[in-house]
Amino acid sequence: MSVQDLPETLWRLRDGNSEAQNFLIQEFGVSPIISQIILSREIGDADNIKRYLFPSLNDLHNPFLMRDMKKAAERVIRALHRKEKIVVYGDYDADGITSVVALLHFLRKIYEDATFYIPDRVTEGYGLNRAAIERFHAAGTKLIIAVDCGMANHEEISLAQRLGMDVIILDHHEPSNTLPPAEAVVNPKRSDCHFPFKNLAAVGIVFNFLIALRGLLRNEGFWNNNSYPNLRNYLDLVALGTIGDIVPLVDENRIFVKFGLELVSQGLRVGVHALKIVCSMAGKEIKASDASFSLIPRINAAGRIASAGYGVELLLSENPDEALHLAMKLEEFNKKRQSLERAIFTQLEQMSSKQEMSEEKGTLIFSSPDWHPGVIGIVASKLADRFGRPAILISLKDGLGKGSGRSVADFNLFEGIKQCASYLVAYGGHRYAAGLLIEEKSIASFSRQLNNIVSEYYKHRKPAASTQIDAECVLSEINYEFLSQMQILAPFGSGNPEPILCTRDVNVSHLTIVGNNHLKMRVSKDGSYRDSIWFNKSQYIANVGQSVMDIVFTPQINIWNGSDNIQLRVRDAAIKNAPAIYA
Repeated sequence: MSVQDLPETLWRLRDGNSEAQNFLIQEFGVSPIISQIILSREIGDADNIKRYLFPSLNDLHNPFLMRDMKKAAERVIRALHRKEKIVVYGDYDADGITSVVALLHFLRKIYEDATFYIPDRVTEGYGLNRAAIERFHAAGTKLIIAVDCGMANHEEISLAQRLGMDVIILDHHEPSNTLPPAEAVVNPKRSDCHFPFKNLAAVGIVFNFLIALRGLLRNEGFWNNNSYPNLRNYLDLVALGTIGDIVPLVDENRIFVKFGLELVSQGLRVGVHALKIVCSMAGKEIKASDASFSLIPRINAAGRIASAGYGVELLLSENPDEALHLAMKLEEFNKKRQSLERAIFTQLEQMSSKQEMSEEKGTLIFSSPDWHPGVIGIVASKLADRFGRPAILISLKDGLGKGSGRSVADFNLFEGIKQCASYLVAYGGHRYAAGLLIEEKSIASFSRQLNNIVSEYYKHRKPAASTQIDAECVLSEINYEFLSQMQILAPFGSGNPEPILCTRDVNVSHLTIVGNNHLKMRVSKDGSYRDSIWFNKSQYIANVGQSVMDIVFTPQINIWNGSDNIQLRVRDAAIKNAPAIYA
């Protein structure tokens, strides 16, 4: 191997601002490195920084600023008074499941005739469908509340109206030019909506709706001055749905996840506690990464492999034995999901040396009748991450394809697909993820047009991999005190990633390969040393042995066999005197 075999990404380190750093150090008592990290996040003025560092439920916006919020809440109140049958209709992912559970849990505390429905991913697909609506009508339903879906269901909602049913939409997907003809459409992405934060997950919109609904019910004396539902207890659901939908953890999302993870850690909800047991996390403090990589995939697995109803029943359950049984079912589904994903990804990896994968083109689009439609979205995400291009996988059956796409950071996939609508039966989604329905005969034409759109977008924007560095430091500054203070920046996730630091001219020694091809090494300088791990990079052991390097990393506490130590999770490295990679 040669030095050039190391990963080549462009390192971007923002210029420092000593005056602003000193202000943060004096005003908030943070360390110099923490002050650099905060400035790199471009949070804004002192008030915004204070809200970022010290999130408070008092900082939530007025839910009635959302268009149609009052109208939607008043329609539900009429249903309660008229004793109408209500169906909460949701999506089959973690955001949809937690949205259904939060709303249904609230309604069932005050009302008997409320149930839920989540369509089957394979046989029914996403969103409202005619057959389900006709069944609701036959059962005497008068109100359908669509959560995490509905924005694209114009015809289905018109059918519901003709059958004498009202529909309320609580959704966050991108609206088209014409809104669906629902009784109320609550979506902060509406062009005429004045709610100041636009990037809520559906469960965040549901939580705002519950604040509004509870407020109106209190004002009319619904609880007769007795205790009313404490919505803070719903934040574990809101946190799981918000993290699961990968919305940016800023503004209200940051508040929801901050307080919601505290509840998840406590495990007071029977179903969440059972899920933690299955994940070997009982009694453990849960971070956003734990939720993202352990809890949420199991919730999602129900809707991907079997029925999302298992996830709903788990989170609604108040019986520990029943909840543990359901959590174990989700574990089984998750193992099957992982097996299906590995098979598809391995198949696509084997194609990586072929022309269709290696040539320069806009989008990675593949189709097959052998792929389970419930897992292709995750595989598309892995492809996008690996090749730095948008990826769409399409599962074929009887001449029709169900596609799931994931994008890279700077390309709006929904807008790109929208420009190809003439080739599609249906589509929906948002900037980073989208779904579509397409006739098999149209796939080639759709691919050509979307590739042209992506290629034109990048015509003057070379899609080079880059790493944004928050701050530069020396090894001695990475200590337990710093890591403790770094937690004030949590929760980490989309829009608020873990801090990425760099340090220069460190000596590398004690190289070993551990686990699944991970490179473990010790880095040292000026009498300080830190253990480090570079995941999935064992192939570079010959390059970096006994060398002097600059490294980019995220510091963390590594717990192993009951003890802990500081460990640097290496993200990139450059051997001294190699070609410059700083921007």
